[in-house]
Amino acid sequence: MKLYLAVAVLVLAFVAYTEAQEDTIQQRFTKFGEEMSEMGRNLAEKAKTSFEGFQSSDIAVNSRNWFQEQLESLRAKLGELTQ
Repeated sequence: MKLYLAVAVLVLAFVAYTEAQEDTIQQRFTKFGEEMSEMGRNLAEKAKTSFEGFQSSDIAVNSRNWFQEQLESLRAKLGELTQ
């Protein structure tokens, strides 16, 4: 009988020790919020880097120049028609 009582006390002590090591709900929410903020910052940084890379890519530059040339050509034609 003494052995069962000793084992029960040891189990209760172990449970109390492990519960003391767990984070509280508030700490879990705080940690979750910090992780989400960090993930948001990383995502924004990656999106910004990708967008900047796309803006400076050859296809974007060539497309932008082509559209500007077409717009200038259209303006010149309209200018000739109005004169």
